[in-house]
Amino acid sequence: MPASTLKSSINPNSPDFQKNSRRIVDLLTQIKNQDELIRQGGGAKGIEAQHKKGRLTARERIAKLIDPGSYFFELGAFAAFEMYEEWGGAPSAGVITGLARICGRQFMLVVNDATVKAGAFFPMTAKKVIRAQNIAIENHIPTMYLVDSAGVFLPLQEDVFPDTDDFGRVFRNNAVMSAMGIPQLTAIMGMCVAGGAYLPVMCDHILMTEGSGLFLAGPALVQAAIGQKYSAEELGGAKMHSQVSGTVDFREPDDESCIVRIRALVDKMGAPDPPIFSHIASREPLFRAEEIYGIFSGDAAKQYDMREVIARIVDASEFEEYRAEYGETLLCGYARIGGWAVGIVANQKKHVQTTAPGSDQKRIEFGGVIYTESAEKAARFILDCNQNRIPLVFLHDVNGFMVGRDAEWSGIIRAGAKMVNAVSNSVVPKISVICGGSFGAGHYAMCGKAYDPRFIFAWPTARYAVMSGDAAASTLAEIKLKQMEREGKKVDEKSKKELYEAVRSTYDHQADPRYAAARLWVDAIIDPAKTRDSLIWALESSALNSHLPEFKTGVLQT
Repeated sequence: MPASTLKSSINPNSPDFQKNSRRIVDLLTQIKNQDELIRQGGGAKGIEAQHKKGRLTARERIAKLIDPGSYFFELGAFAAFEMYEEWGGAPSAGVITGLARICGRQFMLVVNDATVKAGAFFPMTAKKVIRAQNIAIENHIPTMYLVDSAGVFLPLQEDVFPDTDDFGRVFRNNAVMSAMGIPQLTAIMGMCVAGGAYLPVMCDHILMTEGSGLFLAGPALVQAAIGQKYSAEELGGAKMHSQVSGTVDFREPDDESCIVRIRALVDKMGAPDPPIFSHIASREPLFRAEEIYGIFSGDAAKQYDMREVIARIVDASEFEEYRAEYGETLLCGYARIGGWAVGIVANQKKHVQTTAPGSDQKRIEFGGVIYTESAEKAARFILDCNQNRIPLVFLHDVNGFMVGRDAEWSGIIRAGAKMVNAVSNSVVPKISVICGGSFGAGHYAMCGKAYDPRFIFAWPTARYAVMSGDAAASTLAEIKLKQMEREGKKVDEKSKKELYEAVRSTYDHQADPRYAAARLWVDAIIDPAKTRDSLIWALESSALNSHLPEFKTGVLQT
């Protein structure tokens, strides 16, 4: 084997391997069961109501639109999970978004689910549509909107209407995408009312089915506002807009014929610009992806070798490791995924024996912790990837930066700032996968959400917070206990334990990847065995944008 080919020394029959596998399979089962419920949208009654109108559901439309036998890579499925329960919930925020192939070309799909509150926009609906548009803008992905929405959910209008990441941003993005030359097609396949009526008219092609409505104000509002009485068809039906206003380009009798027309239009689109990133034929890893279940340990006290995970993600399990003997708690190196060249920055969870800088003393560096040397190595590696136009993949399982006197004396803040600067100013595509913990400033340095990753995914084992649940519970419980003591209250050991458990339970719930996905802090919760497939989707999307701005870092503390 070439020196760059990773070897594997796992024992699938070991108790730890079996225990790890069971834990991930149990988590995946939970999430898949919840995902199935989410996919039902508004439930059987909502689906039946849609069919009675002669319309397909959102997911039925997607299935007919995308290439036969191809896969719809859904993003934001858990948006609004366990939110808006006082209003009966909003599964998937009432809109389905994701990547798909239509006539062989990659598209971002934004599809209103009319079975969920008539497709009305909740606060998270607007944010989800905007996130899909932002992904399309960053990666120059052609975008398709299938519109079937009653407009803003009025009881929550104050959280949907006015701010920069609210409903109005959707139309602003339509205009920006058009100016950038990103193709946008809209099919009105139900209601499209009020401010939402601007979305289709700001796109390149507008299709509309019979029985749909496109108007700034519906019949009831028109009568209340100016006293005129018209039917929905007279105000904004498909026939009126195709024959009188001239607003729509194609009038179609039903959903099926509309989808046929969409595919015919896409078939005539010109090819995208050639990618600027290195790409060759894809090669499968040497090892089974499902073995990741047993390799990964979510137990903070357990070690595992992140190289074993990388070996099951990258092409031919080949990994050109950068400065392999320096700053070993961060792995950096070059590889290919689906034929695409990538630079990988990954937290190593094995403890490392090393020599303290400036002496011959041996010391142990803890896995999952970023030390001065590892931060400096990663910063330099990120600079190289930008210099050579190589997209970056970050694999998170990080407790944070090292603390203490020795760390401070070694310049940990300076080194951490250097890494954060490099990540912040990086212009090549960045894709993050939160495998385990992603805590504190370590989350930032590893390209957390605030650092503009093109995509950010999470495994079911992900934990996403300022600090771990145990550390946070101890800190918060101690503060609460001291407050109670100042108030003259006596607290016995049982009460202390109950307080600790209550704090930890709340904190752990908020650190769960489903909590993050509900708020769109991650784009998708993925099966660890599907990490490679997810990264290939992301890399293929990123390659559609053939323009990179000049790379500059500003001042680096050296």
